Amino acid sequence: MIRLPERRPRSETRSAIRRTPLRLNRQAQIERLASRSVDVLVVGGGVTGCYTALDAAARGLSVALVERDDFASGTSSKSSKMVHGGLRYIEQGNLPLVRRSLLERQRFRRNAPHLVRRLPFVLPILTHDGVFDARIAKAFEGLLWTYDLAGGWRIGRLHQRLSASEVLARAPRLRADRLRGGLLYYDSRADDARLTLTIARTAAHFGATVLNGAACRELVKEGGRVRGARVEVDGRTVEVRAGVVVNATGVWSDTLDAYSDAAHRPRVRPAKGVHIVVPWTRLPVDGTVTVPVPGRARRATCTRWGDVVVIGTTDTDYDGSLEEVLCTREEMRYLLDGANTAFDANLSPDDVVGSMAGLRPLVGSKEGATLDMSRDHRISTDANGLVTVTGGKLTTSRHMGELVIDEALRVLGRRARCRTARLPLLGGAGYDAEATTATGGLGAHLGERYGTETRFLADLIAEDPALAEPVVEGSEHLRAEVVYAARCELARNVDDVLSRRTRMRLFARDLSVKAAPEVGRLLQRELGLSDHEVARQVEDYVRGVDREKSVLMEGLS
Repeated sequence: MIRLPERRPRSETRSAIRRTPLRLNRQAQIERLASRSVDVLVVGGGVTGCYTALDAAARGLSVALVERDDFASGTSSKSSKMVHGGLRYIEQGNLPLVRRSLLERQRFRRNAPHLVRRLPFVLPILTHDGVFDARIAKAFEGLLWTYDLAGGWRIGRLHQRLSASEVLARAPRLRADRLRGGLLYYDSRADDARLTLTIARTAAHFGATVLNGAACRELVKEGGRVRGARVEVDGRTVEVRAGVVVNATGVWSDTLDAYSDAAHRPRVRPAKGVHIVVPWTRLPVDGTVTVPVPGRARRATCTRWGDVVVIGTTDTDYDGSLEEVLCTREEMRYLLDGANTAFDANLSPDDVVGSMAGLRPLVGSKEGATLDMSRDHRISTDANGLVTVTGGKLTTSRHMGELVIDEALRVLGRRARCRTARLPLLGGAGYDAEATTATGGLGAHLGERYGTETRFLADLIAEDPALAEPVVEGSEHLRAEVVYAARCELARNVDDVLSRRTRMRLFARDLSVKAAPEVGRLLQRELGLSDHEVARQVEDYVRGVDREKSVLMEGLS
């Protein structure tokens, strides 16, 4: 999409650029939380809660955001990582959601160009057992025209037909004996955990107090109205007074709703989605290739992320513990079978180098398949003034935050204009993804994670050249990234760094275990941790990875 020249610099862009790094000191954040009342208290540090906090702060409201575990530690680090309109929603007849999602996709691409990148999607046309065969390919191309016209055109590319040779150029191990050709269209992808973290940091830049490891244990009520919450953080209980409290806890939202109203009836239906990761050398694809899964209605996607390929996803009811959601052997087999049916790859469990499992907070009845349920969001205010947001998806999180704060302002009896539609996230203003990628090297690696704030990591390396070394041999992640995570990203422990700040646990699980001691050593220096605490963190991390692998490989020799 061609953008016309700006006649003058935009105020939103100027306001989102820092000359010095945003240092987030944990103790300072706790003291701010304890010492002042706020207009809006957001409970839940997933992508929706973080964008709600940013929207409120950008409008000039005083804001606090508390998260029980870590930012994006739930659903928002375990999504399919797609910022997309959703072809499936057109098939379901939900064109308004597609239009909104495609508009928000473009806003993400403009406001966070370092984190949200264009991605080609290939749909192979097979003679049989395909996503669709040649008989209905023409009709499906009509669906792609609808997608383009609904807003897909904003990405700068329209869909196109591919010959069998062109499909194989992008996915050389597709089984060519059944291949008739393909269709190509474009969407976007993002590292969901880093995107969520960046939104939270941008909220802090605009004055919000943001804090992980801060659990809401009770709502404070006065005169039958919710007026704040008691938060447990680092062994102390803090009472946070607020004009309005927002429940953005995702699959846990029914629990907080029950704190407000004991008669609350559960309305969230968790749906489980899993992904597995294999080396790119075992499944060489460029972009995303959508393939059929034998005997199932859902299509699987194989998406390249650097040196690995992420295969997903499932969509099934879930009634287990919300505290431990892991990919099982059966789910891994299901995805491997789908990949092996479409590709001549002979993938086995030994090829799986990482996995993740998350829960979608769908809203609706227990009847019907979760795959067919709407991904629309729902915002409600109970009789005690608690505002709750449920449902939705990563792509529409900014819009959801806007609507939540519109509702919060109604509760407060105030008015203020939303500013986030054109507000860059930290690192986004002035970032040119294509130019940075063209330069290659260290700048390209850091650029797609930190954007224009890469210069602050360069300053760290200039001060201490040892920080230019990788955290462990074979990793692309630098020691400087761990230091930056501790100083500027509220990383508290080894798991915060390896699971969400760097994503090594997902993309290089076994290598992350080798990196854990060095990450602990760097955090000890930055956070003043004791030898005992560092040893405990490393042990906890290794135990968590072992548990993940044992469930994944259970029963396999």
